[in-house]
Amino acid sequence: MSYLNKLRRMVRRLRSPVDGCAWDRAQTFESVVPHTLEEAYEVAEAIESGRLDELPAELGDLLFQVVFYCQLAEESDQFSFEDVVRQLETKLIERHPHVFGSSRVEDAEAVSRLWEGHKAEERRAGHPQKTYSELDNVPLNFPALTRAVKLQKRAARVGFDWPSAEGVEQKIDEELVELRHAKRMEDQSAVEEEFGDLIFTIVNLARHLGCDPETALRTANRKFERRFRFIEVELEVEGMSPEDVDLDHLERLWQAAKRTGL
Repeated sequence: MSYLNKLRRMVRRLRSPVDGCAWDRAQTFESVVPHTLEEAYEVAEAIESGRLDELPAELGDLLFQVVFYCQLAEESDQFSFEDVVRQLETKLIERHPHVFGSSRVEDAEAVSRLWEGHKAEERRAGHPQKTYSELDNVPLNFPALTRAVKLQKRAARVGFDWPSAEGVEQKIDEELVELRHAKRMEDQSAVEEEFGDLIFTIVNLARHLGCDPETALRTANRKFERRFRFIEVELEVEGMSPEDVDLDHLERLWQAAKRTGL
């Protein structure tokens, strides 16, 4: 028996009304979603932090989510695990004609354009022409930074984009001016709107620079955490805590943390 089939049997046992697990039996598609997102982020965290020894376990947790959804669907005769694999196989073949067909591409960027083109064709096929939009089917529950990138890439694909990063940088300057104006007017609603515009434009700059903003921000979060923990440890050695010292003292320790390479 393959490992995958063994896993599927285990999931069926967990869902069994006779000798299964009460928690697993109580789950629905909707209730499992938060766990799926959490497992996906744990996979990303293991990779980005370099803890590849933890990756097999994290990938296993994510694979469990897929098999669990398939079990729920099979119980209600909606689709099967085999349906999922068949659709994936079809999609991979259709989106990789340069591998499984006669098309030829030059590099990874050309592959990406080809992939996006196939996805756009699939979206058009699923909508009447009069209602189709390039922005269709960008999930609302994506993290906001990730969704901003997706929306911007869709618009850029049809030419709605700055030709270079310099244009985006100028737009950031404009957004900062508008944010400061809203702040002076003490209009909190406008401040929030302009701040959102600023973040959206910064995301656009990240895209032009070839950075993933979600990944970049997670990296910045981890860096902040390392340096702040350094400050706490140093202050504990001095018999103090952050609230016991002034900002200048904290800044000196922050710079010390930077010098250590944290």
